Amino acid sequence: MSTHFTFTDFPVLETDRFILRKAQENDCFDLFELYSNESVVKYIPLEPFNSEEDTKSEMIWYEKIFEDQSGLRWVIEEPATKKVIGTCGFLNYEKAHNRLEIGYDLIPSYWRKGIMKETLSTIIHFAFTKMKVNKIEAKVDPENISSVKLLEKLNFCQEGMLREHEFEKGKYVDLVIFSILKREYNNLKHV
Repeated sequence: MSTHFTFTDFPVLETDRFILRKAQENDCFDLFELYSNESVVKYIPLEPFNSEEDTKSEMIWYEKIFEDQSGLRWVIEEPATKKVIGTCGFLNYEKAHNRLEIGYDLIPSYWRKGIMKETLSTIIHFAFTKMKVNKIEAKVDPENISSVKLLEKLNFCQEGMLREHEFEKGKYVDLVIFSILKREYNNLKHV
């Protein structure tokens, strides 16, 4: 019997303040607002969105990674307003090694309110308990201090620097690699 997560029904998760769910067509406007913001895409390999087509392509990518079982991308919905304020999820799911990579973004007006810590804690728990992964990785531009601090708050350890690892927006960028292991996560629960 396989212990791997089965990508059949997209999981809906809830935090104290938010619903994490699959993107829907009516999220297009909110996702455009998110990804057309230069502050949001500053440290990720995306140019600011210019059109509805850019948003639709992003949503197609969410579908594709779920269908090919290489990742999950949730939208973060504020229940009272039904507004999508960001996304979070996993990509590069390597079943043979029980490893995946975490990613996340949020509309700037919601920054510094503990939202990403809350939502990422929920999906990290999901990855270790439901997907049965052994390791969650994060690759972050070292200039993205807020993201580095967030990962440290979530008990990720810095593994090292991937020098000039990606070519983004006309230049090579370094990425710092962070990770948390299942045994480390389980030990935190007993502290």
